[in-house]
Amino acid sequence: MAPSAASAQSPFNPDNHRIGRVLCFAAHPDDIDFGAAGTIAAWTAAGIRVSYCIMTDGDAGGFDPAHRAEIIALRAAEQRRAAELVGVTDIHYLHERDGYLEPTHEVMKGVVKLIREIRPDVVLAMHPERNWNRLQKSHPDHLAVGEAVTRAVYPAVENPFAYPELAEAGLAAYKLPWLWLYAGPEARENHFVDVTDHLDAKLRAIHVHVSQHPDVAAMETAVRNGMHMNAQRAGFAEGRSAEAFHVVAVNGPGTIAGF
Repeated sequence: MAPSAASAQSPFNPDNHRIGRVLCFAAHPDDIDFGAAGTIAAWTAAGIRVSYCIMTDGDAGGFDPAHRAEIIALRAAEQRRAAELVGVTDIHYLHERDGYLEPTHEVMKGVVKLIREIRPDVVLAMHPERNWNRLQKSHPDHLAVGEAVTRAVYPAVENPFAYPELAEAGLAAYKLPWLWLYAGPEARENHFVDVTDHLDAKLRAIHVHVSQHPDVAAMETAVRNGMHMNAQRAGFAEGRSAEAFHVVAVNGPGTIAGF
Protein backbone atom coordinates (compact mmCIF):
# COMPACT_ATOMS: atom_id res chain seq x y z
CA MET A 1 0.00 0.00 0.00
CA ALA A 2 1.27 3.47 -0.83
CA PRO A 3 1.69 6.00 2.00
CA SER A 4 -1.42 8.00 2.87
CA ALA A 5 -1.69 11.43 1.32
CA ALA A 6 -4.08 14.35 1.44
CA SER A 7 -4.73 17.56 -0.47
CA ALA A 8 -7.79 19.01 -2.10
CA GLN A 9 -5.67 20.24 -5.00
CA SER A 10 -3.65 17.09 -5.68
CA PRO A 11 -4.40 15.21 -8.90
CA PHE A 12 -2.94 12.04 -7.36
CA ASN A 13 -5.21 9.78 -5.31
CA PRO A 14 -3.29 6.90 -3.70
CA ASP A 15 -6.48 4.83 -3.61
CA ASN A 16 -6.95 5.09 -7.38
CA HIS A 17 -3.48 5.59 -8.83
CA ARG A 18 -1.01 2.78 -8.42
CA ILE A 19 2.78 3.11 -8.46
CA GLY A 20 5.16 0.28 -9.28
CA ARG A 21 8.35 2.10 -10.30
CA VAL A 22 9.85 5.46 -9.30
CA LEU A 23 12.90 7.36 -10.56
CA CYS A 24 14.21 10.18 -8.34
CA PHE A 25 16.48 13.01 -9.50
CA ALA A 26 18.63 15.23 -7.27
CA ALA A 27 21.51 17.64 -7.66
CA HIS A 28 23.75 16.38 -4.85
CA PRO A 29 24.12 13.42 -2.53
CA ASP A 30 21.76 14.09 0.45
CA ASP A 31 19.16 16.18 -1.47
CA ILE A 32 16.79 13.25 -1.84
CA ASP A 33 17.15 12.31 1.82
CA PHE A 34 16.14 15.77 2.99
CA GLY A 35 13.34 16.12 0.45
CA ALA A 36 11.71 12.73 0.11
CA ALA A 37 13.38 9.88 2.05
CA GLY A 38 10.29 9.28 4.20
CA THR A 39 8.06 8.84 1.17
CA ILE A 40 10.69 6.68 -0.50
CA ALA A 41 10.95 4.46 2.59
CA ALA A 42 7.18 4.01 2.50
CA TRP A 43 7.27 3.19 -1.20
CA THR A 44 9.99 0.57 -0.88
CA ALA A 45 8.28 -0.96 2.16
CA ALA A 46 5.22 -1.39 -0.05
CA GLY A 47 7.27 -3.21 -2.71
CA ILE A 48 7.69 -0.25 -5.05
CA ARG A 49 11.03 -0.19 -6.91
CA VAL A 50 12.88 3.11 -6.53
CA SER A 51 16.00 4.33 -8.36
CA TYR A 52 18.10 7.45 -7.77
CA CYS A 53 19.90 9.68 -10.24
CA ILE A 54 22.33 12.17 -8.67
CA MET A 55 23.33 14.74 -11.27
CA THR A 56 26.56 16.02 -9.70
CA ASP A 57 29.24 14.32 -7.61
CA GLY A 58 28.83 16.81 -4.77
CA ASP A 59 32.46 17.81 -5.16
CA ALA A 60 31.92 21.34 -3.79
CA GLY A 61 30.18 20.14 -0.64
CA GLY A 62 31.44 19.66 2.89
CA PHE A 63 33.18 21.88 5.44
CA ASP A 64 36.50 20.20 6.24
CA PRO A 65 39.40 21.22 3.94
CA ALA A 66 41.00 17.87 4.73
CA HIS A 67 38.23 16.12 2.80
CA ARG A 68 38.89 17.85 -0.55
CA ALA A 69 40.88 15.03 -2.14
CA GLU A 70 38.36 12.35 -1.17
CA ILE A 71 35.08 14.27 -1.15
CA ILE A 72 33.60 12.64 -4.28
CA ALA A 73 34.23 9.10 -3.05
CA LEU A 74 33.14 10.07 0.47
CA ARG A 75 29.83 11.53 -0.65
CA ALA A 76 29.11 8.62 -2.99
CA ALA A 77 29.65 6.22 -0.09
CA GLU A 78 27.39 8.31 2.15
CA GLN A 79 24.64 8.35 -0.48
CA ARG A 80 24.91 4.59 -0.98
CA ARG A 81 24.54 3.91 2.75
CA ALA A 82 21.71 6.42 3.11
CA ALA A 83 19.84 4.94 0.16
CA GLU A 84 20.13 1.43 1.59
CA LEU A 85 18.50 2.63 4.82
CA VAL A 86 15.33 3.48 2.89
CA GLY A 87 15.40 0.42 0.63
CA VAL A 88 17.16 1.79 -2.46
CA THR A 89 20.19 0.16 -4.09
CA ASP A 90 19.96 1.40 -7.70
CA ILE A 91 21.88 4.71 -7.93
CA HIS A 92 22.97 6.48 -11.11
CA TYR A 93 25.23 9.55 -11.52
CA LEU A 94 25.51 12.04 -14.36
CA HIS A 95 28.89 13.25 -12.95
CA GLU A 96 28.27 16.93 -13.59
CA ARG A 97 30.39 19.43 -11.64
CA ASP A 98 28.90 20.62 -8.35
CA GLY A 99 27.83 24.25 -8.64
CA TYR A 100 27.99 24.27 -12.44
CA LEU A 101 24.87 22.28 -13.31
CA GLU A 102 22.80 23.71 -16.16
CA PRO A 103 19.77 22.34 -18.09
CA THR A 104 21.84 21.73 -21.21
CA HIS A 105 20.90 19.32 -23.95
CA GLU A 106 23.65 17.00 -22.77
CA VAL A 107 22.07 16.85 -19.31
CA MET A 108 18.54 16.57 -20.69
CA LYS A 109 19.57 13.76 -23.00
CA GLY A 110 20.97 11.89 -20.00
CA VAL A 111 17.66 12.37 -18.19
CA VAL A 112 15.64 11.20 -21.18
CA LYS A 113 17.88 8.17 -21.59
CA LEU A 114 17.43 7.09 -17.98
CA ILE A 115 13.67 7.65 -17.94
CA ARG A 116 13.26 5.63 -21.13
CA GLU A 117 15.42 2.84 -19.68
CA ILE A 118 13.56 2.62 -16.36
CA ARG A 119 10.07 3.67 -17.61
CA PRO A 120 8.81 4.73 -14.17
CA ASP A 121 5.27 5.56 -13.13
CA VAL A 122 6.60 8.56 -11.18
CA VAL A 123 9.57 10.80 -11.81
CA LEU A 124 10.46 12.69 -8.65
CA ALA A 125 12.71 15.73 -9.03
CA MET A 126 13.70 19.00 -7.42
CA HIS A 127 11.48 21.98 -8.19
CA PRO A 128 12.49 24.39 -10.97
CA GLU A 129 11.02 27.42 -9.15
CA ARG A 130 12.90 29.39 -6.51
CA ASN A 131 11.70 29.33 -2.89
CA TRP A 132 12.03 32.89 -1.62
CA ASN A 133 10.99 31.93 1.92
CA ARG A 134 13.98 29.62 2.32
CA LEU A 135 16.57 30.38 -0.29
CA GLN A 136 18.76 27.46 0.82
CA LYS A 137 16.25 25.12 -0.82
CA SER A 138 16.95 26.84 -4.12
CA HIS A 139 20.63 26.18 -4.74
CA PRO A 140 21.20 26.92 -8.46
CA ASP A 141 21.94 23.23 -9.03
CA HIS A 142 18.54 22.35 -7.52
CA LEU A 143 16.77 24.69 -9.91
CA ALA A 144 18.78 23.26 -12.81
CA VAL A 145 17.65 19.74 -11.89
CA GLY A 146 14.02 20.82 -11.91
CA GLU A 147 14.33 22.63 -15.22
CA ALA A 148 16.27 19.84 -16.94
CA VAL A 149 13.90 17.13 -15.74
CA THR A 150 10.76 19.11 -16.53
CA ARG A 151 11.99 19.88 -20.05
CA ALA A 152 12.96 16.23 -20.52
CA VAL A 153 9.64 14.90 -19.26
CA TYR A 154 7.76 16.93 -21.83
CA PRO A 155 8.18 16.67 -24.69
CA ALA A 156 11.50 14.89 -25.15
CA VAL A 157 10.81 11.63 -23.28
CA GLU A 158 7.66 10.98 -25.26
CA ASN A 159 8.79 12.45 -28.58
CA PRO A 160 10.39 9.70 -30.73
CA PHE A 161 12.15 12.36 -32.79
CA ALA A 162 13.88 14.03 -29.82
CA TYR A 163 17.46 12.83 -29.43
CA PRO A 164 16.87 10.30 -32.23
CA GLU A 165 20.06 8.43 -31.40
CA LEU A 166 18.30 7.14 -28.26
CA ALA A 167 15.49 5.58 -30.29
CA GLU A 168 18.06 4.19 -32.71
CA ALA A 169 19.74 2.52 -29.72
CA GLY A 170 16.45 0.85 -28.78
CA LEU A 171 15.16 3.32 -26.19
CA ALA A 172 11.61 3.93 -27.38
CA ALA A 173 9.62 7.04 -26.51
CA TYR A 174 7.66 6.78 -23.28
CA LYS A 175 4.67 8.68 -21.88
CA LEU A 176 5.33 9.39 -18.21
CA PRO A 177 2.20 9.41 -16.02
CA TRP A 178 3.38 11.54 -13.06
CA LEU A 179 5.93 14.19 -12.13
CA TRP A 180 6.43 14.85 -8.40
CA LEU A 181 8.52 17.92 -7.50
CA TYR A 182 10.09 18.63 -4.10
CA ALA A 183 12.00 21.50 -2.42
CA GLY A 184 9.87 24.12 -4.16
CA PRO A 185 7.75 27.07 -3.03
CA GLU A 186 5.09 26.21 -0.45
CA ALA A 187 2.46 27.85 -2.64
CA ARG A 188 3.04 25.16 -5.28
CA GLU A 189 2.79 22.19 -2.90
CA ASN A 190 -0.46 20.35 -3.50
CA HIS A 191 0.26 16.87 -2.12
CA PHE A 192 1.29 15.74 1.36
CA VAL A 193 2.46 12.28 2.37
CA ASP A 194 2.16 11.13 5.98
CA VAL A 195 5.58 9.60 6.71
CA THR A 196 5.33 9.41 10.49
CA ASP A 197 6.04 5.67 10.47
CA HIS A 198 9.19 6.26 8.41
CA LEU A 199 10.53 9.37 10.15
CA ASP A 200 13.29 7.45 11.93
CA ALA A 201 14.48 5.90 8.65
CA LYS A 202 14.56 9.34 7.02
CA LEU A 203 16.56 10.83 9.88
CA ARG A 204 19.00 7.91 9.87
CA ALA A 205 19.54 8.45 6.14
CA ILE A 206 20.19 12.16 6.65
CA HIS A 207 22.60 11.46 9.52
CA VAL A 208 24.72 9.31 7.20
CA HIS A 209 25.77 12.46 5.34
CA VAL A 210 28.09 13.46 8.18
CA SER A 211 30.42 15.39 5.87
CA GLN A 212 27.64 17.93 5.26
CA HIS A 213 26.38 18.66 8.80
CA PRO A 214 28.46 21.00 11.00
CA ASP A 215 25.58 21.19 13.51
CA VAL A 216 23.77 17.85 13.63
CA ALA A 217 21.38 18.79 16.45
CA ALA A 218 20.19 21.95 14.70
CA MET A 219 19.79 20.05 11.43
CA GLU A 220 17.60 17.38 13.03
CA THR A 221 15.48 19.95 14.86
CA ALA A 222 14.88 21.85 11.63
CA VAL A 223 13.90 18.68 9.76
CA ARG A 224 11.49 17.55 12.49
CA ASN A 225 9.89 21.00 12.76
CA GLY A 226 9.50 21.29 9.00
CA MET A 227 7.82 17.91 8.75
CA HIS A 228 5.44 18.73 11.60
CA MET A 229 4.52 21.97 9.85
CA ASN A 230 3.87 20.06 6.63
CA ALA A 231 1.52 17.73 8.50
CA GLN A 232 -0.34 20.69 9.98
CA ARG A 233 -0.75 22.28 6.55
CA ALA A 234 -2.10 18.96 5.25
CA GLY A 235 -4.62 18.70 8.07
CA PHE A 236 -3.13 15.51 9.51
CA ALA A 237 -3.61 14.64 13.17
CA GLU A 238 -1.53 16.36 15.83
CA GLY A 239 1.97 14.94 16.15
CA ARG A 240 2.19 13.54 12.62
CA SER A 241 5.06 14.18 10.17
CA ALA A 242 4.70 14.76 6.43
CA GLU A 243 6.62 15.47 3.26
CA ALA A 244 5.25 17.92 0.71
CA PHE A 245 5.28 17.79 -3.08
CA HIS A 246 4.03 19.59 -6.15
CA VAL A 247 2.40 16.76 -8.09
CA VAL A 248 1.80 17.22 -11.81
CA ALA A 249 -0.21 14.81 -13.98
CA VAL A 250 1.81 14.51 -17.20
CA ASN A 251 -0.11 11.84 -19.09
CA GLY A 252 -3.50 10.45 -18.12
CA PRO A 253 -6.89 9.58 -19.59
CA GLY A 254 -7.65 13.21 -20.39
CA THR A 255 -4.26 14.14 -21.86
CA ILE A 256 -4.33 15.49 -25.39
CA ALA A 257 -1.34 14.32 -27.42
CA GLY A 258 0.85 16.89 -29.06
CA PHE A 259 4.32 18.38 -29.10
